[in-house]
Amino acid sequence: MTAAQFQQLAHTIPQQPGIYKYYDEGNKLLYVGKAKDLRKRVSSYFSKTFTTYKTHELVQRIHHIAFTIVGSEQDAFLLENSLIKEYQPRYNINLKDDKTYPYIVIKKEPFPRIFLTRKKIPDGSEYLGPFTSAGKVRDLISFIKQYVPLRTCKLNLTSENIEKGKFKVCLEYHLGNCKGPCESLQTANDYAEGLQQVRNILKGNLGSVINHFKADMQDLARHLLFEKAGEVRKKIEHLESYQSKSVVVSSHLSNIDVFSILKDDNLAYVNYLMVQNGTIVQTHTVPLETKLEETEEEVLSFAILNLRTDFNSLANELIVPFAIDYPDKNITITIPKGGDKKKLLELSVKNVAYFKEEIRKKKTLHLEGKTDMEKRKVLFELQAYLQLPEVPDHIECFDNSNFQGSYPVSAMVCFKDGVPSKADYRHYNVKTVEGINDFATMKEVVSRRYKRLLAENQPFPKLVIIDGGKGQLSAAMESIKELDLVNRITVVGLAKNEEELFFPGDTESIKLPWDSDSLKLVRRIRDEVHRFGITFHRNKRSKGTFKNELESIPGIGEATVQQLLKEYKSVKKVKEKMEEELAVLVGKSKAKLLRNYFSRVEK
Repeated sequence: MTAAQFQQLAHTIPQQPGIYKYYDEGNKLLYVGKAKDLRKRVSSYFSKTFTTYKTHELVQRIHHIAFTIVGSEQDAFLLENSLIKEYQPRYNINLKDDKTYPYIVIKKEPFPRIFLTRKKIPDGSEYLGPFTSAGKVRDLISFIKQYVPLRTCKLNLTSENIEKGKFKVCLEYHLGNCKGPCESLQTANDYAEGLQQVRNILKGNLGSVINHFKADMQDLARHLLFEKAGEVRKKIEHLESYQSKSVVVSSHLSNIDVFSILKDDNLAYVNYLMVQNGTIVQTHTVPLETKLEETEEEVLSFAILNLRTDFNSLANELIVPFAIDYPDKNITITIPKGGDKKKLLELSVKNVAYFKEEIRKKKTLHLEGKTDMEKRKVLFELQAYLQLPEVPDHIECFDNSNFQGSYPVSAMVCFKDGVPSKADYRHYNVKTVEGINDFATMKEVVSRRYKRLLAENQPFPKLVIIDGGKGQLSAAMESIKELDLVNRITVVGLAKNEEELFFPGDTESIKLPWDSDSLKLVRRIRDEVHRFGITFHRNKRSKGTFKNELESIPGIGEATVQQLLKEYKSVKKVKEKMEEELAVLVGKSKAKLLRNYFSRVEK
């Protein structure tokens, strides 16, 4: 749909809160969105320039639009979420978490059993959870059974069957794990009290459980049953010990939900801590795939609603790292500056960072400690996918690094037999390039590397990876051609975001299978050159061993440079300013020096 076509129907769009749905020509749902003002929101798609190709592609595919008016922004928020879950439109945020969570069920039956299940059956039973780990649920049930005697048998304990004497107590009764309701040795009311203690334990409310046992202990002591009172005292001590380990921040905190987010290109990771009575009773991290230009605030709001729904949260306070537009006005949004809530948020941030790092490790291949056969298998696979003339048992990868207009540096890492050869890693201070020019920088460092190998008669790599776009690959190939190495080295480019490889001059890229070891190895090499280059650049900045481009301008001192960067944040933005604007900050003479310098450089 073009902007002109949209203008013909714009007046028909209601100016009320609701949700809008974009469909393609085949009536397939492309996108679902919410809005306070439907006309204003939908019009924005056809009246501004988007920075991502995917958003532009979505607009081009829209054939017709449907609307649903709702009573409030909160209703729109909930309806949007349910439609995304049901239809999973191509261009909406995708919650990449399809696990079936375990529950603890209190079965609807006389003297209810408790056990783990992954299926919620509408039979009137009570389901507690869900929980994120089946192993933890089993441990929790085992913990509960130490303190609350409940039956585990599958007998039909109706009052009629018990009165008829159909059952006899089993070994569990004699071990003290059950109070024998099958022989009327335990009343239904006493059993129900035990179930209530189970609920309290699962909600982290151990204080009421401990108080219940203290009352039992005192009652036993009054009746001179000191041995049984001693057994209850041990239970109290164990529960108090468990409570002290479980309370992370403060037992005075009310029920709250804590969320943090870590965004990385088109993926985001959101961590959720469910806190009840000062105890973290749930922790879970989910990955989300963003499709358009969603902000961190939009992604976090979407994830919060899903997680609170999935985990049946009733908390009326959310702790988040920044302000979000959450439609339920009964929920308190807190951005903590210090204290116990700040500690909880920091803990959530640690969890989301750990989760992201674990995902990264799983996506990369570490061949250290593997047999020669295992290493060769991966290299043979990479050779086959790229149709290389030789097994790539020697791979080198280049990457550039710069920061706020600082002189660039480059890094090269070397992998031999699929593992890092750190003795062959190289850093490069760029010598011939003025300012930031990734193409010229790549040409220089590739030339220096292989001119050196030629001079020293050293072996050349079987595969060279240029981390960057086609422009950087072309620049690297200029050096390879000048050194007459075209037939001695295979060079490929690695797209920054798409993880696609491409050969010089090819219009089509090569996508390695997403689950292949060869792609994981390429990722490992790319991550290693990033780490190596960024560490080098950071160290040099901290030591002040290279100058900012501004400091190389005659007549511009360090104090002026700091003043400019503090105001404009980067050299690039300084270059964009007119002389009159610069003069207001640093004076006419220095502004003139700056503009004259940039004018010469830009020619």
